Amino acid sequence: MLHNLKYELLIRIKSKGLVFWMILFPIALGAFFKISFGNIYDKYTSFSTVPAAVVENVSNPVFHEVIDKISEGDEPLLEVTYTDRKDALELLKDQKISGIIWIDDEITLSVASDSIEATVLESFLNQYKRQEKIITDTAKSNPAALENVISEISSETQSCTRIPLTEGNTDNMLNYFYNLIAMVALFGTEGGLEAAIRNQGNLSAVAARKCTSPSKKSVTLLTSLISACIVQALCCALTVTYVRFILNVDFGSRLPLVYLSGLIGSILGVSLGFVIGSVGKAGENAKTGICMAISLASCFFSGLMANNIKPMIISKAPWFNEINPAALISDSFYCLNVYSDYDRYIQKNITMLILSVLLAVIGLILTRRRKYASL
Repeated sequence: MLHNLKYELLIRIKSKGLVFWMILFPIALGAFFKISFGNIYDKYTSFSTVPAAVVENVSNPVFHEVIDKISEGDEPLLEVTYTDRKDALELLKDQKISGIIWIDDEITLSVASDSIEATVLESFLNQYKRQEKIITDTAKSNPAALENVISEISSETQSCTRIPLTEGNTDNMLNYFYNLIAMVALFGTEGGLEAAIRNQGNLSAVAARKCTSPSKKSVTLLTSLISACIVQALCCALTVTYVRFILNVDFGSRLPLVYLSGLIGSILGVSLGFVIGSVGKAGENAKTGICMAISLASCFFSGLMANNIKPMIISKAPWFNEINPAALISDSFYCLNVYSDYDRYIQKNITMLILSVLLAVIGLILTRRRKYASL
């Protein structure tokens, strides 16, 4: 068995198609995703400290104190630079700050373009102006209530606490990278298909020679499947390593389990290809087309080509994602990254293992039952 496994591995490793589709293509596609989507979350969704310049044309001690307060702490709202008009405009032009706060008789704001940082600055100034007006009006109309009003405003300001929904990376653009790895795993259908084709005497010359050899058919089938799984798992692990350490995509703190899901996904891909190769008498080219069509369709409905497809499937036919191989693989990465427990992650991987065993058993039954009158 080890002798057969050795040569099965050598045959697969020397395949030119393996080098392109399992290594070069995912590298190129991953780089494209990183260039296209890598900074969208940080730029438009994720919150970070907003850099701003303050130009004090007139003295406003109260506003100055407020600015200093919200610029303190580990995660301050603003990172403020006090400067003059010329330097402030230069900083804004060079995009080193998101806006300029002008302190004149009236406090105003200048920004270079619409952005989440500009919105934060505008919201802060609007809130300050509302509260300032309330305090001023109260001081004029009812000075005795001024202390209570200030206390209420201070309480309202300090009542906001940042509570993260998850410790994981919630960037929805990560779905493209999850599905990239799922695609590589499902390309294992080619390895499973080859394992089936090379063991059916009526479909290839190599299989005809194997069928007439003294080696047990069960041994040749198992070594073919094992070698396909090993090579596919290595390619999937290489993709995970490339995405994580070269493209610097954050998969969370449980990276070893990402590799584990990639391994299980690879086994699922090989099993799927094996059962496709075992059904019917179509030639290798026809079955290769079927494998590619099923793999790419699965990845499409999982969101590889359009990120909004999976949510639409969830709303219309949630059961489909429970049997879609690409969705199961990508969801396992998502659950691992976002949820603190392992319940959903384990469920996805158990489902993949059950499907893998079921498909492999069906393929073995169909392949081993074949008998040939002549070869």
